[in-house]
Amino acid sequence: MRKIPVVSSDEALNKAVELECSRSGGEFSPTFLSDRAKVIEFLKYELPEMKIFYFSDPRVDCLGILREIEEDPWLHYGGIIGVHDNVDDKKLIEAMRDANVIAVLRKPEFLQNLPRLLRIVRQNKQILFQRGIQQHLLKTISGAFVIDNDPLDITTYTNLVTNYLYNANLIGRDEKEKLHVALLELLVNAIEHGNCEISYDEKTAWLEGNRDIMDLIREKNRDPAIQRKKVHFSYTITPERSSFAIRDEGSGFDWRSRLASKADRPGLHGMGMKMANLYVKELAYNEKGNEVAFAVEHRHGESNAIPKIFQAAEEARFEDGEYVCSEGEESDFLYYIVSGTLYVYSKGKLVSSLTPDDMFMGEMSFLLSNRRSATVVSKGKSSLIKISKQDFVNLIKESPHYGIFLARLLAQRLARLNARTARLNTEYLKLKGLAKGGGAAGRA
Repeated sequence: MRKIPVVSSDEALNKAVELECSRSGGEFSPTFLSDRAKVIEFLKYELPEMKIFYFSDPRVDCLGILREIEEDPWLHYGGIIGVHDNVDDKKLIEAMRDANVIAVLRKPEFLQNLPRLLRIVRQNKQILFQRGIQQHLLKTISGAFVIDNDPLDITTYTNLVTNYLYNANLIGRDEKEKLHVALLELLVNAIEHGNCEISYDEKTAWLEGNRDIMDLIREKNRDPAIQRKKVHFSYTITPERSSFAIRDEGSGFDWRSRLASKADRPGLHGMGMKMANLYVKELAYNEKGNEVAFAVEHRHGESNAIPKIFQAAEEARFEDGEYVCSEGEESDFLYYIVSGTLYVYSKGKLVSSLTPDDMFMGEMSFLLSNRRSATVVSKGKSSLIKISKQDFVNLIKESPHYGIFLARLLAQRLARLNARTARLNTEYLKLKGLAKGGGAAGRA
């Protein structure tokens, strides 16, 4: 059962959510909250995959709760669905720019599309979490989305991908915004011009009539043959880069002449391809023109957000090759990793490396004793925030969920160690089997 906090006191909205969750066969369980302190407490200890905020609720300070979430990166786990009556979409989206947004919808749209949103969460829960354990256990993460000819699907899947990369510290805010624009443009093109076969002139005439292009898409989808068409959006995320491919089920187009054209000027439309080409690298189409692929390079050793509670703490900077600590030395503090890569040595052997995704360095000596269990050396430049044991204990007293997160990180590292041990054991058994086989053959 997946718990979903619904930050709302609106009875109609809450009943609709409760009804739809009951139809999920018990897979989703809503918890209705309107008190700010209880909302934050729920988020800290439950780490829900999805949370629903009704921003037009006069009895709930949703924006205030959102600001508190943004001050604490550990509360970014899971996605946010923003619901409102007639709030300016752009202003609300701007207020949520650093949040893990799934969708922002007016109340009627939300009620109509709630089943689809629950389905998307159910099918893609792994990409809603930042710092997921799969990042540590798998060098490559791949997946694919099958998207209907619907604007909601476009924005939802775009948000899922860009927020995942941002919250995993693989891209910064500027790269996130550029990737968001590029994905939206290419996915809209796949639906409009690919599946719905809307020509350039037809779209121009429609927009000149002051009509919403989404209404034209809906009109085209009344044709069952068009409605059945899908957009296939696949991704591969490696430590170095993310690669994407978008394929529609249309007849394709002459992309060479379109990209070569210099006649385009900013206007009602027509700049999507060129904007995407400016924002992402290696934009390439297949021969038919119904599939486009591109890649985004990752940055390394940087954190997008530092918890507010650490921002006033002492910051330590290290140069390439500089020792952060030595095995066996006494210490009564740990470090929060802001940027850089740190090599960890035990008894002179390199055993692991740490980056901002690991959050902390030195927590083992912090928890077990006052002596360092390993030597740590900065690989390139790094920046760390020094936190004394007393300050961290006081922090856990004030915010107990940090203790839970520390335990979660240790569990992740233990899982990585177990996976490595199991892999080495498997390799050992294979070698042992080969050695026995070879010996038997030699005696035969």
